[in-house]
Amino acid sequence: MKSKISNALSDFFFEYETPRQVLVRNRRVGVVCRLIQLGVLAYIIGWVFIYEKGYQTSDTAVSSVFSKMKGVGYTNVSGNEMVWDVADYVFPSQGDSSFVVMTNYIITEGQKMGKCPELEGKCSSDGDCEGGSLKRTGHGQMTGVCVNATKTCEVLTWCPVENDHNIPDPPLLMSAENYTLFIKNSVTFPLFGVTRSNLVEGINYAYIKTCLYHPTDSPLCPIFKLGDIVKLSGFNFKKIAKEGGAIGIVVDWTCNLDVAVKHCKPKYEFHGLYGNPDETDKARASMGYNFRYAKHYMEDKVQKRTLLKVFGIRIDIIVQSLARKFDIIPTLTAIGSGATVVCDLVLLYLLPKREFYKNMKFKYTDTQTQNILYLQHDSKLLGLDTSVYYTLEANARQVQGTDQSKDPDSEAGSIETAMTK
Repeated sequence: MKSKISNALSDFFFEYETPRQVLVRNRRVGVVCRLIQLGVLAYIIGWVFIYEKGYQTSDTAVSSVFSKMKGVGYTNVSGNEMVWDVADYVFPSQGDSSFVVMTNYIITEGQKMGKCPELEGKCSSDGDCEGGSLKRTGHGQMTGVCVNATKTCEVLTWCPVENDHNIPDPPLLMSAENYTLFIKNSVTFPLFGVTRSNLVEGINYAYIKTCLYHPTDSPLCPIFKLGDIVKLSGFNFKKIAKEGGAIGIVVDWTCNLDVAVKHCKPKYEFHGLYGNPDETDKARASMGYNFRYAKHYMEDKVQKRTLLKVFGIRIDIIVQSLARKFDIIPTLTAIGSGATVVCDLVLLYLLPKREFYKNMKFKYTDTQTQNILYLQHDSKLLGLDTSVYYTLEANARQVQGTDQSKDPDSEAGSIETAMTK
């Protein structure tokens, strides 16, 4: 009983089962078969293992982004000097992963609620200005009066009406090119229990005080000059600062956790989203990026406001992550998909007894064997005597110079044995 169990275990662990096949000696079919096998092998090794990392399991990160702008701007418009700090030119407040840095603006000061003429929309009489109606492109509600001085409809709105036809050129805040952006990013890969920050090993307080991001010289510095961001995204700062645009900063965490965790470091990429300088103005339905912002105040018990049409660079910080680590389950799954092909290649072409295994695995067919089969078939159709058939068969074998009837494992041998029975 013990020996039977031992033999069964030995057969199970130390034997490889493979189906017996008929080997057809045909060059065209053989070449196609080998090309397919090589394709399967190349797919398993090249695509599944090397490119797709089929031996690893993957996870994406849960991330958090904090940002901070620094820098001071100066403007002098018609003798009105003004200094702009981060509280004035960053929208919304500091810290978000998506924000706008103001680079140009149109200001309308001292607006108060009242009646004043529109800038556009010509009229010839009061009948052209329907009282109580609103125009999609208008600034307020029409009163039904056509103002003779301007030949435009009178509206109830914040007066005087904003005139935004002339965008300042050059941009008023060209000094924004020297502003700096600090990005603090933390990611966690919950499947692997790994947490990383873009303030990696070697980045300390002293380093941050002096460093400035550069793709080759300082690729891990988390402080970026706004002018460099625009340049790396493929834009021209003067043009994008005039009318605004959008830029995406991608923080890429692609990590192989089979090596030390300290090698898991971020890479920064910059992409121009819109405001592309290669586009012509005629091809764009809407140019740049802008919005309006109002500061309300009271003067002599009258509510007033200062309206700013802000042109700026919208920055979106996007975290992209993928971590991989060895896992036995996907490895076995990937190996199993090509195990038969690999084992057969080793068995039939690499082992010392490969010829023996080939003879045991394959039954060979060739042109000679096919001719014998045809002779057998034709003799039955013609009603020839069995001795005549064997004479034809022997002559065919003599032409080839071999007598396969002596080989009980050959196709011809099998045919002759069957005929004898």
